[in-house]
Amino acid sequence: GILFSIVLVTCFAFIGNTQSPASATDVLKEAYRQAAKENKNVFVIFHASWCGWCHKMDKSMNDPVCKKFFDDNYITRHLVVDETKDKLALENPGAKELMIKYNGDGQGIPFWLIFDKDGNLLSDSKMREKGEGPEKGVNTGCPASEKEVTFFVSKLQKTSKLNAEQLEVIRKRFRQNE
Repeated sequence: GILFSIVLVTCFAFIGNTQSPASATDVLKEAYRQAAKENKNVFVIFHASWCGWCHKMDKSMNDPVCKKFFDDNYITRHLVVDETKDKLALENPGAKELMIKYNGDGQGIPFWLIFDKDGNLLSDSKMREKGEGPEKGVNTGCPASEKEVTFFVSKLQKTSKLNAEQLEVIRKRFRQNE
């Protein structure tokens, strides 16, 4: 009986590790549900395994000095896009189409979007000049320069309950990326 159980568990573990990633739609549905329950917004980051700036974004957001600020205000989800040919299986089905829908195609990654619990777009990672529409602008990706970080912090301020002191901690942390 014990050997059979071990074989069964091993098979299920193997099957579990080979399933394809959740679709972008499913990832967002789950995030919106959780955001509604916890009274938060949804922070979506489009990234890839090879992307150094994507890793910097994650490292910055997960830094102990500011991780709680993000966790208390956002449900953060990653969608994999633009993988190398040998890692295409990591991509979330529909993620690239979602990125295109929100004018992120050709912008590079990380590309991020902030939604409310109902799926309404509140902000994205593109800096625009006054009067430029959603199709315009330059992706800030993982903010690092003074201008990018100031932009990022202004978006966090508008889409969270973060106070000035907390935003300053985030600003300082992201400035270390330069």
